[in-house]
Parts: sequence; structure tokens; C-alpha cells
Amino acid sequence: MRRFTILAILALAAALSVSIAWAGNPHLVSVTATREGDSLVVEGKEAGLGNETQVHIEVRATAECINPGAHHPKAANKEDASAEGDFPVQNGKADFSLTLTAAISPNCDPPMTIRWSNVEVEDTEHEVLKKLPGTF
Repeated sequence: MRRFTILAILALAAALSVSIAWAGNPHLVSVTATREGDSLVVEGKEAGLGNETQVHIEVRATAECINPGAHHPKAANKEDASAEGDFPVQNGKADFSLTLTAAISPNCDPPMTIRWSNVEVEDTEHEVLKKLPGTF
């Protein structure tokens, strides 16, 4: 009886380790953000997705209207922006690209420019989050 119990425990442990290995280890790699006019383009790759068919990526950031002296002139010239999308997975990896566009009111007309900060990229299905440091 004791041998049977030990064999049953070993079989269960082996089955669990195989299912964990197939599950993958999702993580964001090669994530970049580039300012293009008043928009922010965030591109990257998620790896370790195993047999997933697609991922859902969300990008959040804060847009501020900045004057030539690098100051934020009005508290109203600031907004949170976001973009999201579903991207296909191939060979356990997914490439993504999302564009955030600022719609600040009143307008951020030249010589003032949009500065992006607090950029976060998240795979909401796997709870994988990456924060991009700095401003763009």
C-alpha cells in the first residue's frame, strides 16, 4: 500500500510539472515608445505565450502640454490617454503596435508641445505590466 501511495504522489507531481511547462511564462520584451507629433507610438513584443492564439494589450499614458520653457502652463492642459488591441500569437510570441493620440483642451498649439509620461503597457489576460521610465 505504501508503494502505491508513493507512486501515486510521483505520478501526480509529474503531471503537474508537465502542465506548468506547457503553460508558458508571458513577459514583455523590446518595448519602445516614440513621439510622433501629438501622438505616442508604443511597439513591442511579448514572449513566453505557449499555445495562446492571441493577446490583449493595453497602453496607458499621461499627455501634458509643455511650453518652450519646459513648464506646464495650465492644469487643464493634461489628460490620460489609452489604446488597446488584440494581437495574434505565433510560435509563442506576439508583436504589437498601438498609437495614443492626445486630445488636450484647450489645444496645445506651437510653440507648446505634447510631452508623454507615466507610460504603462499591460497584457491584461496574463497580468503582465511594464512601465516605461522617462518622458517622450
